[in-house]
Amino acid sequence: MTQNTSLSYRDAGVDIDAGDALVDRIKPLARKTLRDGVLGGIGGFGALFEVPKRYKEPVLVSGTDGVGTKLKLAFELNRHDTVGQDLVAMSVNDILVLGAESLFFLDYFACGKLDVDTAASVVGGIAKGCELAGCALIGGETAEMPGMYPAGEYDLAGFAVGVVEKSKAIDGKNIQPGDVVLGLASSGAHSNGYSLVRKIIERSNPDMNAPFDGDRTLADVVMAPTRIYVKQVLATLEKVAIKGMAHITGGGLLENVPRVLPENTVAEIQKAAWPRPKLFDWMQKEGNVDEKEMHRTFNCGIGLVVVVAAADAEAAMAELKAQGEAVYNIGVIRARQGDEAQTVVL
Repeated sequence: MTQNTSLSYRDAGVDIDAGDALVDRIKPLARKTLRDGVLGGIGGFGALFEVPKRYKEPVLVSGTDGVGTKLKLAFELNRHDTVGQDLVAMSVNDILVLGAESLFFLDYFACGKLDVDTAASVVGGIAKGCELAGCALIGGETAEMPGMYPAGEYDLAGFAVGVVEKSKAIDGKNIQPGDVVLGLASSGAHSNGYSLVRKIIERSNPDMNAPFDGDRTLADVVMAPTRIYVKQVLATLEKVAIKGMAHITGGGLLENVPRVLPENTVAEIQKAAWPRPKLFDWMQKEGNVDEKEMHRTFNCGIGLVVVVAAADAEAAMAELKAQGEAVYNIGVIRARQGDEAQTVVL
């Protein structure tokens, strides 16, 4: 190519036609997530959304997150259809703990060279996650950046906005000794601790496609998408008072539950109160991982913690089960002694 050759954006590594083709693939996926409040479709410079009129004092709640190094397994296993749900779940479950209804979601997909099929598969997972959460996929950004990412790799980030009635926002301030701690089952490791997951897999070198848990392979289990709790918990909130909630993400039970507890309280959790999925037992054994490290890295089978008054515990469990959740009474709130840790797993 000579100095005088006319250069195009495609010569520089950016394929505008591929980007347009992806938008065309995405539009019907986004349409399936439309809900009340959406004032326009994707493709504009900004997305318009009207806060539902049933709210008297609406407070907007926002959250943003990524998928982390679980993406590295997605690349290695060539599985791209579930990480989009992980992306949505990380944000919508976070804003749920404040009692917020998810309204809309935006995604950011970045790669070195755009593969339309892979990107469409990822966005399909994002759309599914939005449907499960009841929020609209209202916009996003696809960035093709030559030289920024290795071939075949990409990064994901997402942003959710929800709303809660000001008088009904959940902040955990009323949690007190005697309250009951409920745990909602996770679908696996969700999207946290995957740097350690990958290290354990590297060390043990298992057959990822061999049967592992029933008819599921290890690849199936480690790539299982994060459970989205939004609709089930919001339905429960209409019938039962919830004092506080914690989304069990990075930091596990030990680091996340204290985020919603008053300083003078401790959540005392009994690890025998729920069945720990096989994945966590396998990782602990293969990685020789200390028990405390397990509980401060992984969810160990509990994806969402809900704190209720003792008098409401039975009703809350019944309603959550009616909504399709596997829920366990996993502990109690008690008074804190000195500066002890605010979550104790016994």
